Amino acid sequence: MQSLVQEMLQELTHARYMQARLVCKSIIGRKCYDCMVMVWPIQSEKIGLGRVLSKHIGRCLEYVNVFNSGFTVSNPKPPSAKISALKAGPAKVSFKVQMLQAREDAIVQAANRLLAEKGFDLMTVDQVAAEVGIAKASLYKHFPSKEDLAAAAMVRMLGRARTFLASLPADGSAVDQLKAVVRWMMHIQLVGEMPSLPSQNSVLRAALMRNKAYIDGLMEVSDQIGGWIEEAQAQGVLNRQLPAIAVLYTLYARACDPVLEFLRMGGQHSDEQIVELVLSTCFDGIKSR
Repeated sequence: MQSLVQEMLQELTHARYMQARLVCKSIIGRKCYDCMVMVWPIQSEKIGLGRVLSKHIGRCLEYVNVFNSGFTVSNPKPPSAKISALKAGPAKVSFKVQMLQAREDAIVQAANRLLAEKGFDLMTVDQVAAEVGIAKASLYKHFPSKEDLAAAAMVRMLGRARTFLASLPADGSAVDQLKAVVRWMMHIQLVGEMPSLPSQNSVLRAALMRNKAYIDGLMEVSDQIGGWIEEAQAQGVLNRQLPAIAVLYTLYARACDPVLEFLRMGGQHSDEQIVELVLSTCFDGIKSR
């Protein structure tokens, strides 16, 4: 999984930068002009993590949503009827819709488990359907392809990651937060819940790139972890000579590290001990001190 994620991050950052340029050029107003001032230096100087860029995108996407709702640039605010509907709150969800959502959740959960167990290439749509207890035709009503199903599993995993990040204590040091994230990722892998995706698959890559929930989740998680990396480097806790993006990829790679399974097969260490051993080599290195 993470090897594909790592290859996509640079490509994704540039794509979102171009999207921001397009949005800002489409809107006349000082707020978006200020946004453009923020974006320009990022293209050449910070296109790695794009931490400021993601915040910029977050503001401009409010306008994108307005455009997608049918409002023009000259009339960016919805009419009063629309505002009243928004104030009224969400409509009651029917029982049928609830059942469809429950089935979709079961499909994604089954796909996630099979991706972790078999990997993308060996997992089949028939296996997922059999796991859930539905016909393959019913599964295709929710996900039109195996690639879209894998993308949904990744969105689910990123949702879990965001929930975990939000649960971390706000007063923790940057390096402690990073260790907690890596420890969590390795635990997810050891319990067989980390999806495994190939790095060389253009169809799968395209499915991930067009999935807005996946892109937003990946950028949010990378943004937060990247901020801790830069903070730890500024404090001298992490090597300042290493590019922050290289450190980010190194940490992500622990989520699919084969060392975990090799050590488990040896039978000499508990899962908790394995996690701490790999965590030590990741943050402390193997050089004698």
